[in-house]
Amino acid sequence: MASTAPNKLVAVPTGGPREPEPAHEQRNPGTLLDLDWVAEVRVNRSAVERRAATIGTRRTVKKEWQAAWLLRAITLMDLTTLSGDDTAGTVRRLCAKARQPVRDDILEGLGAAGLPIRCAAVCVYHRFVEVAVEALQGSGIPVAAVSTGFPAGLSPFRQRIDEIHASVDAGAEEIDVVITRELVLTSQWEALYDEVKAFREACGPAHLKTILATGELATLRNVARASLVCMMAGADFIKTSTGKESRNAELPVGLTMARCIREYRERTGHDVGLKPAGGIRTAKDSLNWMLMMKEELGTEWLKPSLFRFGASSLLGDIERQLEHHLTGRYSASHRHPMA
Repeated sequence: MASTAPNKLVAVPTGGPREPEPAHEQRNPGTLLDLDWVAEVRVNRSAVERRAATIGTRRTVKKEWQAAWLLRAITLMDLTTLSGDDTAGTVRRLCAKARQPVRDDILEGLGAAGLPIRCAAVCVYHRFVEVAVEALQGSGIPVAAVSTGFPAGLSPFRQRIDEIHASVDAGAEEIDVVITRELVLTSQWEALYDEVKAFREACGPAHLKTILATGELATLRNVARASLVCMMAGADFIKTSTGKESRNAELPVGLTMARCIREYRERTGHDVGLKPAGGIRTAKDSLNWMLMMKEELGTEWLKPSLFRFGASSLLGDIERQLEHHLTGRYSASHRHPMA
């Protein structure tokens, strides 16, 4: 692959420094709660599922184009470890991987050695925020902390607010919060709005990602309504899942959320990001999500400030695909250790 190959993909640039995040005052400021807008939401599940099923079949990317898209996917990744057996050493190794996610020989073979390919963020529990901040010092890679009683989100409200403050004080620049699913399932939209608005205020300068736990919301209409309320309350990102539900990031859900983001932008002029998380394990999965975002929201959403993958094993498969592009052979997984 020639050294200019990644740049052939004009629509999806694959490298360059981490794009600067907008200043705090330029973020989605939210709006007043519009209950009429929420009430009028309708989602045709069968139409959404048919559309989602065609995303990976109507358009594909091959050869050097695919390599370019996969390099871009790495720069959109929140490299994540949220296991009960996490240790400080595990987190440090994950941070080292985020700094250099692809082996030098692979980047050189792709002609991408000069591109600063790195992950968008490292996502950890609050306990490991300070460890991650220290390990990432000078890299420009922010730390994201899962918060508000992750993954259930059922701890006392004051405790959830205090947890956000603690993570921000420890150095987290992004906070992934879980909403109270009961508020969606019982249509308590004012309460959900107030909850997310309080989370946003507690975050201060840190960016807020609201986790909807879509696998527990029963219907796509609930997903759409919850998405709109969270955006009205000032969420910087809406996120599909904690990764702990039985059903996590699925394309019909992502398509529904992407269309809500588009409608919110059309009505308010404010941009909100999307973060699918949980179950995205293969390079093909990442390509399908990127194609969906490009077709529904445009190329401008394929950047870290507006689109993220919450993932861990995904990176290993992308590395294997990149090495296959160079050698024609699939390598063993241990050649691409995560941590």
